Amino acid sequence: MNTLCKIREISRAIAEFEQRFEQKYHLSMNEGVLLCCLARQGELSSGEIAEVLRLTCSNTSKVIRSVENKGFVTRKLGEDDKRQMYFSLTPQGRAELDRLQPCNIALPELLTRFLKEEQM
Repeated sequence: MNTLCKIREISRAIAEFEQRFEQKYHLSMNEGVLLCCLARQGELSSGEIAEVLRLTCSNTSKVIRSVENKGFVTRKLGEDDKRQMYFSLTPQGRAELDRLQPCNIALPELLTRFLKEEQM
């Protein structure tokens, strides 16, 4: 039971951080992580994005649509398979990612401790 209680505490701390992140940047964590992934990988299909974000295809579509509507992501047809869509960052998306980089959001104490332990 102790493990379950600790996991619940971690879950609440992450939810608190996500709320702070969204309030400051007006992006969900999934949207922010998508921008990071596209910056790292360049161009990804929706299926690849779903794998990286570990979301269902339906939820992935919502995240993609949201960042696309904000002008941060663009889509293009696949060259080999015209049914396949590929997504990449726009210049506006790169600028938004730069704005996120310092991520000056206070971490909940539990996450701060956890991250310090991981660095050791």
